[in-house]
Amino acid sequence: MHSNHLLLEEPIRMASILEPSKSNFFPAMTKIVGTLGPRSRSVDVISGCLKAGMSVARFDFSWGDTAYHQETLVNLKAAIKSTKKLCAVMLDTVGAEMQVVNKSEKAISLQQDDNVILTPDVGQEASSQVLPINFDGLAKAVKKGDTIFVGQYLFTGSETTSVWLEVDNVNGNDVDCKIKNSATLAGALFTLHASQIHIDLPTLTEKDKENISTWGVANKIDFLSLSYTRHAEDVREAREYLSKLGDLSQTQIFAKIENVEGLNHFDEILQEADGIILSRGNLGIDLPPEKVFLFQKAALSKCNMAGKPAVLTRVVDSMTDNLRPTRAEATDVANAVLDGSDAILLGAETLRGLYPIETISIVNKICAEAEKVFNQDLYFKKTVKYVGEPMSHLESIASSAVRAAIKVKASVIICFTSSGRAARLIAKYRPTMPVLSVVIPRLKTNQLCWSFSGAFEARQSLIVRGLFPMLADPRHPAESTSATNESVLKVALDHGKASGVIKSHDRVVVCQKVGDASVVKIIELED
Repeated sequence: MHSNHLLLEEPIRMASILEPSKSNFFPAMTKIVGTLGPRSRSVDVISGCLKAGMSVARFDFSWGDTAYHQETLVNLKAAIKSTKKLCAVMLDTVGAEMQVVNKSEKAISLQQDDNVILTPDVGQEASSQVLPINFDGLAKAVKKGDTIFVGQYLFTGSETTSVWLEVDNVNGNDVDCKIKNSATLAGALFTLHASQIHIDLPTLTEKDKENISTWGVANKIDFLSLSYTRHAEDVREAREYLSKLGDLSQTQIFAKIENVEGLNHFDEILQEADGIILSRGNLGIDLPPEKVFLFQKAALSKCNMAGKPAVLTRVVDSMTDNLRPTRAEATDVANAVLDGSDAILLGAETLRGLYPIETISIVNKICAEAEKVFNQDLYFKKTVKYVGEPMSHLESIASSAVRAAIKVKASVIICFTSSGRAARLIAKYRPTMPVLSVVIPRLKTNQLCWSFSGAFEARQSLIVRGLFPMLADPRHPAESTSATNESVLKVALDHGKASGVIKSHDRVVVCQKVGDASVVKIIELED
C-alpha cells in the first residue's frame, strides 16, 4: 500500500496517473458508513455494500419504526455471515429536527414568489398554501427576513426537490413565508431547517430514548450518532443515559455538528464526544458557502490532533440518481481524505439511491487514490509537534511504532490491545500501511454471570482510518509473558498472509505488552 506512495508536492509523470491501481485486500484505509433503507435492505444488496467497502451500517430513526429497522438489521447479520466481512451498527437519533408532516403523501408544488404558511396545526392537510409542522415554537423563534429551508433532501442550490423560504410575517403560531424558488415536495416527511436560529427542542428526545432503550439495547449498538449536538452538555446527558442501559455503557457517542450553535461550541463538544460527524447538509446551509471549506478543514484538523474519528457527510449527492459522481464531487471525496477524514458517511445515496453498491465502490476507489498522495511525513511531524513533550507512555510507543514501520517499509503494523486505545493511537499517526488491531477479550462479571469483552472494541475500530480489527482467542491474555503471545501473533500473521496483506520476506512491526512493559518489535518473515 505504501510502496506506490506519491507526493503531490513533487513532480510526477502525468502519464502515470492513467496507470491502473494495484488492488489491495483493504481497498482503502478510509472507512465508509452506509445508511441502510428502502434501496439497501435486502441481504443481496447489503452483501454487495459490504464487499464494496462499507464497514459501518447506519440506521436513521428520522423515519421508519423499530420493526422496520429490525428487519434490516437481521438482513445485515445474514450478509455479514455470508461475506465474512465485519460491520458495526450506528443508531442515528432524530434529535431537535423539525419536520413537515404530509399525511396524504401527495406531491406539493410550490411556485416562486407565492406565499406559504407554516403551521403547528398537524391536523391540517399539507398543500401549496399550508405546510403543517411538528413544532409549535417556530413562530416564537423566527422574525421577518429569516431564512427557512424545507425538503426531503435539504437545499443545495441546484435541486428542485427542496424549497428556500423567507419569513414575511408571524401571525400567532403561524409563520407566513415567501417562496424563493419553485420546487415540488414529494413524500410523507420533509425536514425543515431554520438557518442560524436556536430551536428550543431537546437534543435527545423522548422518542430517541425509547428507540435506544428498546432497539439499541436489544442490538448492542456500537455507535450513537447524536443529531443536532449543540453543547458539550448534550453529549454528557446522552452518556449518562447510556450508562444506565447495561452493555450500552460501552457504546461510543459521535456528536453530529449540524448548525452554527454546534460550531460555536465545537472544542468543548470534541472533548466530550468519542468522535465527530460533520453534517454538511444542514451546516452547509447554516454557513455562507464560502465558509464551508474552512470549517471542514479546521474541524478535521482538530479531530485528528485529538485522535478522535471524524466522519464527513454529503459528498456524492448526485449519485442518488446517477451512476457517476460529478467532477466536483469526486474531487470533494479526495479532499476529504487529504484533509484528514476517518470515514465518509453516505446518506440518501445508499438509503434511497438507485446505485448503493456502485456508490460505495466508487467512493472507496477515490479514497484509495487520495491516500496514495497523502503527505504522511508532514502529518506525522505536525502531530508529534502538537502532542509535545514529555509524551505519555502510550503516545510515545504509538508514534515510535509508526516511525519504525515507515523506516523499515513494513507491510503492516500488528497491535495487541484489549480496550482498542493503543491501536487507535497508532492510527492517529496515519501510518501508510494498515494497522491490524488484535483485540484480546477480557473476562468480566456482573456478579450474576461471566462474559467476555472485546466484540464492541473490535467493531468500534471499523470507523477509524487505517485500523482493521481481529478478535483473538480469549484464552490468550494481552499482557502474557509466556509463549501464548507468540501463538496469537502467529494467528494474526496467518490472517495477514491469507488476506494478501503480508507476503514472504515482508517486515512487520508488532506492538504489544510484555509484563508491565510495552514493546515495539520488528519481524522479518521467512518463506
